[in-house]
Amino acid sequence: MSACVPARADSARTKHVHPPHSPPPGGPRRFRVAGADVSAAIAVFLIALPLSLGIALATGAPLQAGLVAAAVGGIVAGRIGGCPLQVSGPAAGLTVVTADLIHQYGWRTTCAITVFAGIAQLGLGCLRVARTALAVSPAIVHGMLAGIGVTIAVAQLHIVLGGTPQSSVPDNLIALPAQLANLHPADVAVSVLTLTLLLLWPRLPGRAGDVLGKLPAALIAVGGATAVAALTGLRLPKVDLPSWSSHALASLPEGPVLGLVAAVLTTTLVCSVQSLLGAVAVDKLVAARPALTGRVKRSDLDRELLGQGAANIVSGSLGGLPIAGVAVRSSANVAAGAVSRNSTMLHGVLVVIAALLLVPALELIPLASLAALVMSVGLKMVSLNHIRTVTRHREVLVYAVTTCGVVFLGVLEGVVLGIAVAVGVALHRLTRTRITHDDVEGVHHVHVRGQLTFLAVPRLSRVLHQVPHGADAVVELDGSFMDHAAYETLQDWQRTHTAQGGSVDITGRRPGTRISEPAEVDGCRCRPWTPWRNHQCERPSKAPAPGTDRRAAASAPTGESPGTTTGPNASGASGESGVPGAHGAPAATSGTGGTGGTDQRRGHELARGISAFHRNTAPLMRRELARLAREGQQPSQLFLTCADSRVVTSMITSSGPGDLFVVRNVGNFVPLPGEESGDDSVAAAIEYAVDVLKVRSITVCGHSGCGAMQALLGADPAGARTPLQRWLRHGLPSLDRVPADGAEDGRERPRLAGRAPADAAERLCLANVVQQLEHLRAHESVARALGAGDLELQGMYFHVGEAQSYLLSEDTEGGVFELVRETNLTA
Repeated sequence: MSACVPARADSARTKHVHPPHSPPPGGPRRFRVAGADVSAAIAVFLIALPLSLGIALATGAPLQAGLVAAAVGGIVAGRIGGCPLQVSGPAAGLTVVTADLIHQYGWRTTCAITVFAGIAQLGLGCLRVARTALAVSPAIVHGMLAGIGVTIAVAQLHIVLGGTPQSSVPDNLIALPAQLANLHPADVAVSVLTLTLLLLWPRLPGRAGDVLGKLPAALIAVGGATAVAALTGLRLPKVDLPSWSSHALASLPEGPVLGLVAAVLTTTLVCSVQSLLGAVAVDKLVAARPALTGRVKRSDLDRELLGQGAANIVSGSLGGLPIAGVAVRSSANVAAGAVSRNSTMLHGVLVVIAALLLVPALELIPLASLAALVMSVGLKMVSLNHIRTVTRHREVLVYAVTTCGVVFLGVLEGVVLGIAVAVGVALHRLTRTRITHDDVEGVHHVHVRGQLTFLAVPRLSRVLHQVPHGADAVVELDGSFMDHAAYETLQDWQRTHTAQGGSVDITGRRPGTRISEPAEVDGCRCRPWTPWRNHQCERPSKAPAPGTDRRAAASAPTGESPGTTTGPNASGASGESGVPGAHGAPAATSGTGGTGGTDQRRGHELARGISAFHRNTAPLMRRELARLAREGQQPSQLFLTCADSRVVTSMITSSGPGDLFVVRNVGNFVPLPGEESGDDSVAAAIEYAVDVLKVRSITVCGHSGCGAMQALLGADPAGARTPLQRWLRHGLPSLDRVPADGAEDGRERPRLAGRAPADAAERLCLANVVQQLEHLRAHESVARALGAGDLELQGMYFHVGEAQSYLLSEDTEGGVFELVRETNLTA
């Protein structure tokens, strides 16, 4: 054994308290709660306290059960659940289910049903089927919530009027005229005051409204009504919290087995679906927050089911209401800036403290005030926005049936009816196929609209045989599904028609839809985006051309020729090509006998791209382009951007033909007017767009990785005056706006919101956009339109690698480019 290696016995005696050359570890880590979580917990607690009492009142359960559920939902579900910022507790969506269970089985059995529902949720979480719940149609979910909201509002209306609600919506509607004839003025006055405060508090004007508006409207409404009732000495029913020593806990369930099983399944379904949909909604709210508020992990839906199950087991065992994710509290938690699950757990702790120490204050709250609060929550569950959405997607029948089923039959029955109607609607759409035949200038068009299944094959065959032998035919498939029977029918007819001297062109809404045999010969099965990834559908040659590196040929993937640059950012003819410091164009050469093979391949690529346009895109655009050809172009804006091939103007602005009048040049420059420094090409385009086309806006768009900006930074004033260098002189004013490294002149620089520019090139690119907007204002036509209020100028920056767009906000000194956020276009 080497003397440099210690003996085994010596090694055994050597103990390192801490790693060598490292400081000893500190003491145990202290538990810390972020300030944002503390403030968010307080805000959620102030909302949860009155709502929990109100929901308990609406279900007919002991009022303490609402506080128990709120505390357990915050602590247990908040600690175990998979959605850190979702706040769980007694939810309005469970009110009808719980009230029906209490009416049928009593409170103690309802608690036992809650426990069994929690066990069922644990089982579903272990089976990892959480995503399956999201397969339920949104129309069914919205209809279920709307039905529950109607049921809550009608029942609480009786308490608002000073009476007692019945067990069902029809009974409540029948008893409503008698209740209106026997009003209790004190209850009505307190309810009206509560609703008025709920409505007006978020709308307080001025600076005082901004400050006071941070307090929850629910707390202010209930607190204000309680204070008025106490000061005026109104005699009306109030909250009655019995001693915790007499609090009712769960007992063994009593009742018919099938009824209890149905009750457990109903509670499990409603709790799970509401919690999972709430978790998905919270993820969207978190993603829409500014990046500076903290990063939160996306929800683990299976873990969320486990957390909800554990919370329901604990809540039911302690005599609490069923628990689910609550949208109002969760959205308030996210809006208050919570950054971890600590806010949810702390809110539960605050509920416990309030339930133990604030009992005298809680017993001052009038029941009519709580009823008015819960009634407003029920009315908000009938969302006009949801109704518009399901109407737009032609699912209003599913929504209406589910809502009516929940209102008049029950939650489980209404959901089952909604699912049945949704399946029926889907089958109806699947079997409803419209097939038409038109003869346009000798070309026979067969238009298939809808899903093409075996049920439509007889009609399809009858229409196809109306096409004369030897005629030119176009079959347009306007659908997303075709089964094997329809495929064989089309293929057989096409083969027969072609053999008889005719021609067939089959087009579809999905690019690349081909039925004919030549598709197998070409071997081209491109998806819509593959051309953007420089994917080539050519088959590799069996042997490399003379002079080609055999190793490169062997390693080239199918469809890519050796020496061709590939990948998401590869550019064959980039707008940066030829600019010093830009990426070079790919060298696609093969053979040693000149470039004939390369030219032939490039010509083939061009022809194949045009052919794909004729086959897939032209049939969809022909009518619109024909209209534009008749009416002429009427673009809404002039878009001036760089010639870089990665900046696809129509894609990043979601524009179609005729929307943009585009001017592209290296560096997106707008030369100043004048004979010496001007450029007639850009100036003519600006004048034509403003004076002739009457565009309403002009956008100057720069982008990341711009070769022109890199060339400006490395330009040699004494270098040769090439055409490119002469053009780059238009960027010198932009270069003057950006000081050299380390130099400061006290001026604010254009910048990106939320982060500093990545490098000098990005700083110059932002400054260049601002500078070119100043050049635009110097053009006579632009200045005249701006003065008349007919034109606006916009600056834009497109980050290629992140696929993110920023718009210039000139309200601040120097100009700030704000990230354009995603919006819900279907809402």
